[in-house]
Amino acid sequence: MAKSSADDEELRRACEAAIEGTKQKIVMSIRVAKSRGIWGKSGRLGRNMAKPRVLALSVKSKGQETEAFLPVLKYSSGGVLEGFDNLRSQSVAPPQWTMRNIDDRNRLLLCILNICKDVLGCLPKVVGVDIVEMALWAKENTPSVTTQRNLQDGPVATTVPESGMKVTVEKELVSQVEEEDIEALLGTYVMGIGEAEAFSERLKRQLHALEAANVHAILESEPLVDEVLQGLEAATSCVDDMDDWLGMFNVKLRHMREDIESIESRNNKLEMQSVNNKSLIEELDKLLERLRVPSEYAACLTGGSFDEARMLQNVEACEWLTGALRGLQVPNLDPSYAKMRAVKDKRAELEKLKATFVRRASEFLRNYFASLVDFMIGDKSYFSQRGQLKRPDHADLRYKCRTYARLLQHLKSLDKSCLGPLRKAYCSSLNLLLRREAREFANELRASTKASRNPTVWLEASTGGSQSGNSADTSAVSDAYAKMLTIFIPLLVDESSFFAHFMCFEVPALAPPGGVANGSKSGSYDDDTNDDDLGIMDIDDNDSKAGKTSADLQSLNESLQDLLDGIQEDFYAVVDWAYKIDPLRCISMHGITERYLSGQKADAAGFVRLLLGALESKISMQFSRFVDEACHQIERNERNVRQMGVLSYIPRFATLATRMEQYIQGQSRDLVDQAYTKFVSVMFATLEKLAQTDPKYADIFLLENYAAFQNSLYDLANVVPPLAKFYHQASEAYEQACTRHISMIIYYQFERLFQFARKIEDLMFTISAEEIPFQLGLSKMDLRKMLKSSLSGVDKSITAMYKKLQKNLTSEVLLPSLWDKCKKEFLDKYDSFAQLVAKIYPTETIPSVSEMRDLLASM
Repeated sequence: MAKSSADDEELRRACEAAIEGTKQKIVMSIRVAKSRGIWGKSGRLGRNMAKPRVLALSVKSKGQETEAFLPVLKYSSGGVLEGFDNLRSQSVAPPQWTMRNIDDRNRLLLCILNICKDVLGCLPKVVGVDIVEMALWAKENTPSVTTQRNLQDGPVATTVPESGMKVTVEKELVSQVEEEDIEALLGTYVMGIGEAEAFSERLKRQLHALEAANVHAILESEPLVDEVLQGLEAATSCVDDMDDWLGMFNVKLRHMREDIESIESRNNKLEMQSVNNKSLIEELDKLLERLRVPSEYAACLTGGSFDEARMLQNVEACEWLTGALRGLQVPNLDPSYAKMRAVKDKRAELEKLKATFVRRASEFLRNYFASLVDFMIGDKSYFSQRGQLKRPDHADLRYKCRTYARLLQHLKSLDKSCLGPLRKAYCSSLNLLLRREAREFANELRASTKASRNPTVWLEASTGGSQSGNSADTSAVSDAYAKMLTIFIPLLVDESSFFAHFMCFEVPALAPPGGVANGSKSGSYDDDTNDDDLGIMDIDDNDSKAGKTSADLQSLNESLQDLLDGIQEDFYAVVDWAYKIDPLRCISMHGITERYLSGQKADAAGFVRLLLGALESKISMQFSRFVDEACHQIERNERNVRQMGVLSYIPRFATLATRMEQYIQGQSRDLVDQAYTKFVSVMFATLEKLAQTDPKYADIFLLENYAAFQNSLYDLANVVPPLAKFYHQASEAYEQACTRHISMIIYYQFERLFQFARKIEDLMFTISAEEIPFQLGLSKMDLRKMLKSSLSGVDKSITAMYKKLQKNLTSEVLLPSLWDKCKKEFLDKYDSFAQLVAKIYPTETIPSVSEMRDLLASM
């Protein structure tokens, strides 16, 4: 085989450089020429051969598969290969790319045919090339051709998995079946192509055999030689005829194979077209079914009635409409269908149906809610009347609303924005009903509760100190308040829960609805109507997502504020009424409210919790008002109490504290303890302020008041920790006042004695004890004079001290204890004086401490 440019490594590298950046790998590169001539029988190219080009067979890896390309490259002005654009003008005949010789042509065709065989599973249709001739050429020049297939499926290129394959050219060009057919066809003749060769070989062997047998003489005979030559000519003629016949049969067989392949291709296309048409018809039928609007649903959506009997049909129509709208949206609908005009028109039609139905249903429900509430408000039997407390009953209202629960859920699926006006309409209507029920119930509750009025200012002087024994029983007041909460708090919680589910709020389900009844049990407002299962939770369970809960909970509480707004005023009215009857009942009401508040959770009934918190604040404010007024009584009467301090208020405070402790029933003590702190702080501050106005009698004033405080609150202080703290505070202040007053009396009667002792104590810090008797005024003579003047009539001085202590006391009860404290204090001071004298004046004698103790004991 002649040397081919396909073996030129430099040409291959130049082609790889030309397509650099495309990630393609050159499999074969071969030079060609642009020509409009044809190949002659001699195997040489005809006229118009010019413009050398290069054909490059390349592959490109793509994952585990590759694509094959056959680009045409040309030489630039600098002799560098570069890409070549195809002819764009259709008016110019396309050029022909011609191989330089038969070998190049056959080599390129064999490579392409092998790749096509791998890709398509069969050989392509080749026109103008003798397959048998190519097979013989391949057998002589290329026994086996190895090509690497690395192709991949794609929108343009034909693909096969990447692998290496060795292809035998002869067997690939003529299949085994075709070869058998040819042999069967040639069997009718005397010899075939193979037999002609065998015949030639046989002739050669016979010739050698004749030569070996020395039969040359026979051959030299002319007749025999002529006969042999004639036989050879006849055989050669037969071989030529058979060769022509074989060429003709080869052409016919090729045409037959091409016809068969064409027929099979058309049959396959027809079969594929039939399958595609069937699938297309099925898809169109499904699409038409989606686009069809059932007449019964269209009637319901555009003009049907919303009566209870027709609700099933309305719900079914809603479900169909919701499904139809979803079915016309991607990904439920193939994206290729979504842009079809018919689909767009049908979607617009369904949107009009949805808007019409939502508008009609919303208008009906708004009017329906208003009519239900108007009917109940117009019927007085639903409300409390004179002499009869009526417990609100919303069972019938909820039953009628439940009829439209599924309709509301479908309205939410169709158009969530329509729920806002419906929620407001429902809240507005139900708010009127609840306020009317609460107002009528509160009015009748106050009218039917009989309780005597207790004083609103317990510490006022005009109320007297015996008010505790004659105080009327006002428990009915707190019972009435508890009844108000027992009736309405569970009702409001149930209404909040029903509203949350009925109006399709995506919030967690409430804990068992209802509140704490008298702080002892939890229960629903109405056990018979506790079933708030609206039958709507199974419509779209996927709508309840945790991410939406917080936003919907905020929206729910805003709606509940509209629903329950104003009803707190009736609760406030009951609180004000109870306060006017007995301010101390605020303690009981605060405890009741506190227990209800602790039983509520921050869920769908969150606004009920806010209502209870507002009630608790209202009660605390009223009780604080009572405490402030009582404290102001002490401050306003400061001039009147200047002589006695707060003695008149202390027993009243003790009585008040006893009553307040009776009203605490297992609740927190914060409210009462704060009141105690304010009461006692004001009394103690008033005492200190009054004591400063008369310093001479300040200590007597203080000790009498603090003693009275201890005596009045002794029992309560043993059981009430805050009062125990104030009791100890008063005790310390009492002891300090006693110490100051007794010291003043002792110094008044024995002033010279203890002044002499004080001088000695002062000098002991500067000089020694032995030098003190030699100081001016502190000699032994001075000591004797002082003792004579101070202790000569000591019994009289002690009697005068007792009388002085007794003179300024208003409470004789305190005198014995004060006198004992006075004697003890005097003995302690005299003992200190005697020790000083024994140390400074060891030779001097004074009355002993025991003598003084005996003297005090005898008096």
